[in-house]
Amino acid sequence: MIPARVAVPVAVLIVLAAALAAWFLTRGGPVRPATFRGEPTSAMYAAIDSRQSDAAPLTTEEVFTPATAKLGELTRGAAEQLDDCADALAGPEAAGCSQALRATYTGPAVNGQFVIFNLPDGRAADALVSALGKEGFLEQAVDFDIARSWAQARALGHYVTVSWVGPAAEGARVDLTQSQVALDTLARVVQSRVVKAV
Repeated sequence: MIPARVAVPVAVLIVLAAALAAWFLTRGGPVRPATFRGEPTSAMYAAIDSRQSDAAPLTTEEVFTPATAKLGELTRGAAEQLDDCADALAGPEAAGCSQALRATYTGPAVNGQFVIFNLPDGRAADALVSALGKEGFLEQAVDFDIARSWAQARALGHYVTVSWVGPAAEGARVDLTQSQVALDTLARVVQSRVVKAV
């Protein structure tokens, strides 16, 4: 029989090892923002509710103009078009998505990224926003503290825009409001599509 003064520490070590193993096995899920807000499309975007009424593909020059190289304290880094929308997503599927355009932004205290998805119609856009609120999220294209990050996804007709920001330094407590609002102004490109379609 093992003495109690040996058995208790051994039992504690076994429990700790099991807890550590469980943590390592379950922590590998998709990254998610700490705070997420999703909005479905509205009647305001009825003119572009379908890709058929807004057939011209987006371009990086149209979405990420020279005027958007600096947004508040954020400075644009890479801007790219992804022909496979799955390259921008970590988990959710974007049925019928024809393109995703993404840009990264960095600042002294906050980094972030903006993605716009081109979907077949408003129903598909709403479905993607809903999925982003539940399962997985986006591939992170720039470093920031995900555990303290904020994201907003909006269905705008047949488009979905996602702005995602977080503290540049791990564990930093910074106000993300201005950076979130600044990044979300990139969605204005959709307003010009509405005007053209009317």
